[in-house]
Amino acid sequence: MKKKIFFLLLLVAGLVSLGARDDEIWDRSLEKIAAMEAVINQNYFQPVDSEKMVQESIKGMLQTLDPHSYFLDPDNFSRMFEEQKGKYYGIGTQIQKQADRLVVIAPIEGGPSWRLGVQPGDIITHINGESTKPLSSQDAVDKLRGPKGTKVNITIAREKLEKSLEMTITREEIPLYSVPYAFLLQEGVGYIFIRNFAETTGEEFKKKLEALTQQGMKSLVLDLRNNPGGSLFPAIEVADEFLPKGALVVSVKGRNAIYDREYRASGSNQYEKLPVIVLINQGSASASEIVAGAVMDHDRGLLIGEDSWGKGMVQTLFPVASNMAVALTIAKYYTPSGRCLQRNYSRLDDYILDTKAVPESSRDIKYTDKGRKVLGEGGITPDYTVKFDYHIYTLELRMPGTFFAYARKFFSHETPLSKNFIFPQEAQVKGPLPPGKILIGKSFIADAAVLEDFKGYLQANKLNYDPKKFKEAEGEIRRELEREISSVIWNIEMGWRAYELADAVILKALQMMPEAAKFLE
Repeated sequence: MKKKIFFLLLLVAGLVSLGARDDEIWDRSLEKIAAMEAVINQNYFQPVDSEKMVQESIKGMLQTLDPHSYFLDPDNFSRMFEEQKGKYYGIGTQIQKQADRLVVIAPIEGGPSWRLGVQPGDIITHINGESTKPLSSQDAVDKLRGPKGTKVNITIAREKLEKSLEMTITREEIPLYSVPYAFLLQEGVGYIFIRNFAETTGEEFKKKLEALTQQGMKSLVLDLRNNPGGSLFPAIEVADEFLPKGALVVSVKGRNAIYDREYRASGSNQYEKLPVIVLINQGSASASEIVAGAVMDHDRGLLIGEDSWGKGMVQTLFPVASNMAVALTIAKYYTPSGRCLQRNYSRLDDYILDTKAVPESSRDIKYTDKGRKVLGEGGITPDYTVKFDYHIYTLELRMPGTFFAYARKFFSHETPLSKNFIFPQEAQVKGPLPPGKILIGKSFIADAAVLEDFKGYLQANKLNYDPKKFKEAEGEIRRELEREISSVIWNIEMGWRAYELADAVILKALQMMPEAAKFLE
């Protein structure tokens, strides 16, 4: 076992030194590791887990290289493959930690939880008899997921039920959609949100484009905000939809020439004539920047939002065991204009924590197909900058699930104002409405009356109500209420649409779409 562990560490050392494997180096390395292990085992105050120690050593080694080379231990290795394959095995619920409660946001339709009657707002109090109070959301996800066909026991607390519900759920294959939302923002203007780039992204994206085209889409807002990236090839597939055959999407250049390559659009007669605007922000990285960079450098559309993250490095997985691997940076990628977007990472804390834009004077200058100046070495600066400001008070209300809980009460007619509403599910009204009743049509607007009702809810339940802060954050609070109430009346996608329709970045995109269309003239 010890030899296996040593070999694992040495293999990574070999990868880091890009192939140095002569016998003398191996022997010296093995001697040093064996000596260190002997010192620790003989003198440390308690027994140690040798394999865990080696894994941490690998992580430390990779941290000396760059911020994007990393070690995948068994847990992270499994999670990464779930995300990239676009599926996992579990019970099919969207969950969120709200204070110390693990709340079901929604069961996935058709999944095992949905079939057993799990409902939005249910609180999962125990998993296999263990309290969920001390668990993080990720800890809970790890416990709910597992091999296909295995069972997990959950305990659910539901409002208005005196006794908890005990359920045994068999884990099944659950799809992980990387393109979860697509709809018309207004007549003729489509919207697609890509959460990350996985193996299924290209096909998902194509189906969404086809569906929106059938609904009358004449232009598109592509939302890549807070998309951290993922696989390279799905990003190329997405960019290919907008570019003519043969157009350069991205090039890769490394120290080792075997990694050098150019990737070009291979399709034709797709959506090359569709006006497009791409939304980016500080959370848009890697594969997201490849798509945005290709659109911008070929003058294919406009970019709106904030500077992107600035990750211009390419990683390749090198397996070091059946359930472990290292993701090693092997090259940099370059947008069609020849710019590398990688930010300076010589000061790691600044790289991770500093979200300020990189000064233009320190950035590389390149030019688009039509001669527009674009900048590298610091992410992508959009054509139009629109800042996203989020009041701390809105966050204070959102984190413990206050908007979510109010929406559930509102839909159940348990607030003073909501008693006056008739929701689509209840609409059997023929002729004039009863006095004082309001029929919800195709959308929900959080007007002044709704805001007053929400204030009353906060005060009645002794929640975080601050009149001054409430006034300052009123616009954001209105958006949160429209999202949550629309989600519970219709579905999560309708809630997302309601939220985006009041987004300053989206509104700017709608305003600038005619300018984006001029690129096609």
